Amino acid sequence: MNHKNIFKIKTEDEFLSTALSVFHHQYANNSVYRAFCQHLNVSPKKVATLHQIPFLPIQFFKEKQILSTTESPQITFTSSGTTGTSTSKHFVTDINLYTQSYHCAFQQFYGPPEDYCILALLPSYLEREGSSLIYMVNNLIEKSNHPKSGFFLNDFENLKDTLEGLKVAKTKTLLIGVSFALLDFSEQYHLELKETIIMETGGMKGRRKEMIRPELHEKLKLGFGVDQIHSEYGMTELLSQAYSTGNGIFACPPWMKVLSRDTEDALTINGFKKTGGLNIIDLANINSCSFIATQDLGKTYADGTFEILGRFDHSDIRGCNLMAL
Repeated sequence: MNHKNIFKIKTEDEFLSTALSVFHHQYANNSVYRAFCQHLNVSPKKVATLHQIPFLPIQFFKEKQILSTTESPQITFTSSGTTGTSTSKHFVTDINLYTQSYHCAFQQFYGPPEDYCILALLPSYLEREGSSLIYMVNNLIEKSNHPKSGFFLNDFENLKDTLEGLKVAKTKTLLIGVSFALLDFSEQYHLELKETIIMETGGMKGRRKEMIRPELHEKLKLGFGVDQIHSEYGMTELLSQAYSTGNGIFACPPWMKVLSRDTEDALTINGFKKTGGLNIIDLANINSCSFIATQDLGKTYADGTFEILGRFDHSDIRGCNLMAL
C-alpha cells in the first residue's frame, strides 16, 4: 500500500475505500489479526462497510506482537501500566508514519508548531522510557524553535516565571501536561493566562484521585484563569491523536475515526449519542493494526466528534470473552 495516501484523505468515501484496503492488507499480513477475524467467522469477502470490520481488543497489544509487516521495528512504544499490570507494546516499523501523523494533525488543529512556545509538564512520562507522548512532544518542542520551549519536570517555580514572561511578551503559548501535574501546579500558583492554551493529556497515574473531565476542567480553568481547557486523546497503541479545543468534545484528523460499540454485545456498533465502548480506526497504524476496541467509554456524534465518559473496569470488555485467542 502507498502509505502517503493515508494522509491525503479528504472525504468519507476516500476514508471508507482506504479503510477497506487497509483491512484487506492487515487480514493478509497480520497473523494475530487474521486469527481473530477467523475466530469471529469474518473474512474480507464479508466486509463492505466500516461496521463489518472486526476491532481487535486493545489488550492484545499486551499479549502479542501486533505487526502487519515483516520489517523490523525501528522503535517500540510502551504504556505506563500500573503496579501489577502488564504493559502494552506498539512495535513501530516506520517512525515516519508517526511523525507525519502528529505533525499533520497538530497543523490541522493548531497551525505550525513554529508559531508557538511549547511547554510540557509531563513528569510521569519523563520518568520512564518508551513513551510515544514524550517522543511527539519533544519533536514538537524542537520544531517550535522557541528558546523558552521545553520540559519542566518538577520545577514549578521556573514554569511559573516562564509562563508569566511569555504572557507579558504576548507570545503564543501552549502548555501540555498530564492531569495530576497541571492540578498540582494550578493549585500552587493561581495565574491569569487568558491567551495561553492549556492542554491536558488525561490521567492521574495513581498520583491523585480520579475525577470526571468536567470537574477536572473546572478546576484547571479556575487555576489558570482560562475560558477553556484543551485536551489531547492518544495512546500507546495508536499513531494518531484526536484533539478537543474545549468542553471535552474531540475531533479526529481525516485518517482517524471513532465508533461506539454496544456494552452488552461487543460486535454491535451503536448509533450516535449512545454510550458505549469506543472503537478506533487509525489508518496510520497500517503496519500494526488499524482497528482497535479500546477500554474507553464514550459517545459519538454525527459530525464525527466524540467524547470520553470513563473506562471499563478491570473485568475488561463485557461480551469479549470470545476474543481471547
